[in-house]
Amino acid sequence: MNVKTNLFLLLLFVSLSSCQKTEVLSVQESPYDLRFPDLAQTWDEGMPLGNATVGSLIWCKDSSLRISMDRVDLWDQRPIDSISGDNNRFSWVYDQVMKNDYYPVQKKFDHPYDNLPAPSKIPGAGIEFDLSELGKPEQVHLYLNNAVCEVTWKDGVKLQTFVHATEPIGWIRVENAGDKFIAELLPPIYSQEGTITDLGPVAGLDLRRLGYEQGKVTKDGQLITYHQKGWGDFYYDVVVEWKKDGNAWIGAWSVSSSSSEDNAQQEVDDAFDRGLMADYDSHIEYWSSYWNQSSIQIPDEVLAKQYANEMYKFGSAAREDSYPIPLQSVWTADNGKLPPWKGDYHHDLNTQLSYWPCYTGNHLSEGLGYLNTLWDQRDVNRSYTKRYFEKKGLNVPGVCTLDGVEMGGWIQYSMSPTISAWLAQHFFLHYQYSGDKTFLKERGYPYMKDVVVFLEDFSFVDEAGVRTFPLSSSPEIFDNSINAWFKTMTNYDLALTVNAFRMASIMARDLNLIEEAEHWDAVRAQFGAFDLDEDGGLTFAKGAPYNQSHRHFSNAMSIHPLGLVDWSNGAEDQKIIKATIAKLDSVGPNYWTGYSYSWLGNMKARAMDGEGASEALRTFAECFCLRNTFHANGDQTKTGKSLFTYRPFTLEGNFAFAAGVQEMLIQSHTGTVRLFPAIPADWKDVSFSKLRTYGAYLVSAEMKNGAVTAVTVTADQEGVIHLANPFESMSLVEFSGEKKNLKENDNILEITMKKGETIQLTSK
Repeated sequence: MNVKTNLFLLLLFVSLSSCQKTEVLSVQESPYDLRFPDLAQTWDEGMPLGNATVGSLIWCKDSSLRISMDRVDLWDQRPIDSISGDNNRFSWVYDQVMKNDYYPVQKKFDHPYDNLPAPSKIPGAGIEFDLSELGKPEQVHLYLNNAVCEVTWKDGVKLQTFVHATEPIGWIRVENAGDKFIAELLPPIYSQEGTITDLGPVAGLDLRRLGYEQGKVTKDGQLITYHQKGWGDFYYDVVVEWKKDGNAWIGAWSVSSSSSEDNAQQEVDDAFDRGLMADYDSHIEYWSSYWNQSSIQIPDEVLAKQYANEMYKFGSAAREDSYPIPLQSVWTADNGKLPPWKGDYHHDLNTQLSYWPCYTGNHLSEGLGYLNTLWDQRDVNRSYTKRYFEKKGLNVPGVCTLDGVEMGGWIQYSMSPTISAWLAQHFFLHYQYSGDKTFLKERGYPYMKDVVVFLEDFSFVDEAGVRTFPLSSSPEIFDNSINAWFKTMTNYDLALTVNAFRMASIMARDLNLIEEAEHWDAVRAQFGAFDLDEDGGLTFAKGAPYNQSHRHFSNAMSIHPLGLVDWSNGAEDQKIIKATIAKLDSVGPNYWTGYSYSWLGNMKARAMDGEGASEALRTFAECFCLRNTFHANGDQTKTGKSLFTYRPFTLEGNFAFAAGVQEMLIQSHTGTVRLFPAIPADWKDVSFSKLRTYGAYLVSAEMKNGAVTAVTVTADQEGVIHLANPFESMSLVEFSGEKKNLKENDNILEITMKKGETIQLTSK
């Protein structure tokens, strides 16, 4: 089936009557749209719309159609006083571990996260339409190509809504509703008498715990406003305005916060000045361009549909000029509770996985929102590094607020010394996939250098001459117990640290900073080897084999995503990879979550196991997602794929899934581009368009009847692409460029290309 999403969309003005012309939103179906005969009954199954700054969910609350409105910077960022003070130091934690007295550490850093309502992401408000007169809809349809949700009734009533692709505006159009149309703005309940029920940080603390005075909703004709004061000087505003247009009602809404320069009332006024159709035109232009960046065609309909929806959600959650993707992006819980895990920024896995698909998927600009924010928060992070670790350089809290301030939690991971090493990989990946030397010089290497300066300062050389850490950990093995601190370096910390020095050396050499590169190489060489079990697989650490089911494959970081242990390295690495994955499979998935299956799909693709990769990804799609494709962490089918059967919604599993499909179709992390490296044997007809590789090449390829028939490469930068020969024989290949640009070396095609040049290879 075709997941090709670069469909050019049309805007039509349709005449609804001979005497009155009313604007309608033209939509175009794809086979992977979400279609249901009813509205979802819970917020986390609502139809998602968004632009990384504002977002909405369309669902049914009680007897009303509800459009939940959200904004990424709605945050309560009050400080956690207990984290401050003299004991807010790694050295104090080290002393407590050494004397086997860990409860004071848990009380100081972990208890506040579990028991205090803030810092936390907070919700916006909701627009509700009374369904008592309209009745139940007959269809709810999310058009992926257009990023439009449409709800229709049997009597001709139709609601269409979209969140503008680039403006902090939502539009709603309701036609043929007549007097049945009643819209209200209903805020979250921040203050109300009654019993407060807390369900913990996963299921959510009660919003009333925040202690806000309830905001005021004001209605003036068809203008409805809501002002809500938060903690300290923070506040936010919601504005909804309606206008009659023939037989339709047109509504525009916006949410603004005191953290930004946006003004909700001004945004709504400006939107009406531009007009619905002008905004829809620019909205469609953006999404058409987004979908045109890349596309795939695969025969597995389950994976195809999930992939299309993941890339849709990524396009709704990531922008170059917005904050990074938090746990739920712009779809905060709308159930009277704080969002799962407070909707914060988890940098011990979640944000990293969320951006995996932007590189191969050719969405580098969307990925820059992540890197720009990390760059802008360097001073905050340096202050944290100096205060907590008492070291120079830069590290980042593993759990933090919108502004990058630490929130505590299980500090083995939420305040781990290698968080910035994993984050820095994204600076490296952006450089490798873009080939942008300006980015390398001005941001990529400076950030990486700050990270390795910290890692060198934090580590030390022991009596055996091996560089190591004072204490180490491996997310999230042994949870928050004292046993989670290892006296020897874990494979997780080792892989991230060694990789950071490797990346720093590569980047320094590309800038001709040879002395610095040699220094990073020398420090890297001081670290020891990865610890292996009796079967040759990766352990958590020396004396800690992988012998218990766990959601975070932290022991296998060197395989994926870091690629230090790689299939292309030969028999020794292949043995490690096979033994490590075999142990994951044999110990089993009892305590895996959905993202574990997505990650496993990526790992098996790196092991050239197409059947295994597709099986893991299909399990994710079929068992760990709600009907709107949101990742719900637990096994929703209760068929034994995990003992976790709960449903806290987070996004990292969704986007890691998309990356897994990409890894099956093309890999370039070794510097050699390999086409269809990990597809199942029964995938005979497969193709993709404009997937991006290391070296900044855009590659399109087609396979028919199990054989590659055509490859197109466009160079985004000048260079030499190394392409593993995908054809049965070079003698059967037609090459569109100059033959002098083409060399064959050990079945690797080496093609010299100029920036902007396109070459084609086809079978005779």
